[in-house]
Amino acid sequence: MIALLIIAFIGIALFEIPDLIQRKRWRELLVFLVFLLFAFIVSLLQVLEIKLPNPVKGIEFLVKYLLSVVG
Repeated sequence: MIALLIIAFIGIALFEIPDLIQRKRWRELLVFLVFLLFAFIVSLLQVLEIKLPNPVKGIEFLVKYLLSVVG
């Protein structure tokens, strides 16, 4: 399963990166690589069955905090 995940992400990178390099979109390439790395890490943790925290709880806390500061 891990090999399939690695192959999928390599495929995505090989499909997207050459065009960004050819167009000299360096900032977009950097952002793409950051998001790709983040997605790979999260996917790998899920494949390894490591329990990940629910992001909704963090977003909910942040929104409540911001609303209490503003309002």
